[in-house]
Amino acid sequence: MQIPLQITIRDVAQSEALEAQIREKAAKLESFHARITSCRVTVEELHKHHHQGREFRVRVDLRVPGNEIIVDRNHDEDVYVALRDAFDAAKRQLEDVVREQRGHA
Repeated sequence: MQIPLQITIRDVAQSEALEAQIREKAAKLESFHARITSCRVTVEELHKHHHQGREFRVRVDLRVPGNEIIVDRNHDEDVYVALRDAFDAAKRQLEDVVREQRGHA
């Protein structure tokens, strides 16, 4: 990655495990596209007055030459499920970009 991974965590208890999970998932994305120029991950707990329980939002902004991938995922109760879903979606989109760039669209 040309720009170091940027992690922003809002309204969620700071956790080394959460940050480690984000770093691990971001590193795996590089195995699908070696020219990722930047990756920003935002994790936040949403505050909804009418919603009971907790809801988390994970946003992944990924840039590769010629493309920008933005994924937004929300999940009730489990920040790790939201994280998994967001990175899975980013991986699928990244694979699509690689296929397009190789001319196999």
